[in-house]
Amino acid sequence: MKKFLIIFLLIILFLPIVSACWNQKELTDLAFVMALGIDRGENQKFEFSVQIVNPGNVSSGQNGGGQGLPIVVYKSSGNTLTEAARKLTKQISRRLYYAHTNLVVVGEEVAKTDLLDLLDALDRDPEFRTTTELVVARNVKAEDMISTLSLLDKLPVNKITKEINTTEKLLGENMHVPIDDFLAALVSKGKQPLANGIRLIGDTENVGKSDILQKTKADGIPAAAGLALFKRGKLTGWVDQKNARGVVWVLNKVQSTDINVSWNGKKDALSVAPIRSKTKVTPSMKNGKPLINVFIENEGWISEANTAIDLSNPEVINKIDQLVQNEIQKEVLAAIKAVQRKKSDVFGFGETIHRTYPLYWKKIKTDWDNQFAELDVNVQVASYVRREGIRVNPFWVDLTK
Repeated sequence: MKKFLIIFLLIILFLPIVSACWNQKELTDLAFVMALGIDRGENQKFEFSVQIVNPGNVSSGQNGGGQGLPIVVYKSSGNTLTEAARKLTKQISRRLYYAHTNLVVVGEEVAKTDLLDLLDALDRDPEFRTTTELVVARNVKAEDMISTLSLLDKLPVNKITKEINTTEKLLGENMHVPIDDFLAALVSKGKQPLANGIRLIGDTENVGKSDILQKTKADGIPAAAGLALFKRGKLTGWVDQKNARGVVWVLNKVQSTDINVSWNGKKDALSVAPIRSKTKVTPSMKNGKPLINVFIENEGWISEANTAIDLSNPEVINKIDQLVQNEIQKEVLAAIKAVQRKKSDVFGFGETIHRTYPLYWKKIKTDWDNQFAELDVNVQVASYVRREGIRVNPFWVDLTK
């Protein structure tokens, strides 16, 4: 009897563990949302668009995918994100599932005024991943951006996220900005958030039409376009190209890029690509005022030499190092000045001062926007050429003999 009672108690204890899938969701009942688009509404505050994958047209097996389009885009409106999302149930026969959402595209008008009204909904939902990429659509509706089809990638959302990732690795003008990082900078003491910009280039009239998939020359191509600067959660301006790369340098996010320098009177004769780059930011005090010291250490290789030059000569290499150092320093200083004019400390200089000089920070924190605009920044660069590629001297040397 005692043995039977023990077994009965064990069964009772294990019942909660073996309660099966109490919250199971059938795949055929789910609509997998891959991207969100949020624009300014006409009659209501927001227009909410969702890019939903059509699994039958994306799957790759022996028979290949289906013949239809890989995605479908639905749209609704509401004064809150929750209201707009739930209104979509009138149009869709499946439950919206956000666990695989990789991209949130926000229109410029929303980014300038109402972005903060969206972030809590995205951060609070346990199903939504805050590692999702946040981008701002430039001069185009977010709805059009997530409706664009791609020639190379089956899922258009992958085209945009991979594009930002590749640009970060090879060009250095963009960087991965998940919602988590945006929120961390937003609530930080002494740092403002930023986000990637994205625009459509080429003919945009056929955006969302299947005709694009029958062409070799794509229309309406989503392209990474600079960095969006924010202040207290509102878009204040943009930095593009070299200024954007300068921002990425300071944030220690440059993995590789191309640095062009002139040689013997020929403009952009040499191109040096970083192999490794490291940025260190430290504050100091000078005459009772803060000074930010930015030190960049860069190692690269000569990826292009379009002039007669002796790359086997150590003195020549030293001169190239100096030219590259000057170019990086000039670029970074120009980027810092451009951001200071916007009074948006996306570098986190204030955060650095706060950690190092907390008492001083307490005095100036309420006026940090103006303090940042006038902040002295010292930039030093140490750059070294480590490789010359698979050959030393270019064919240009033979042409001059």
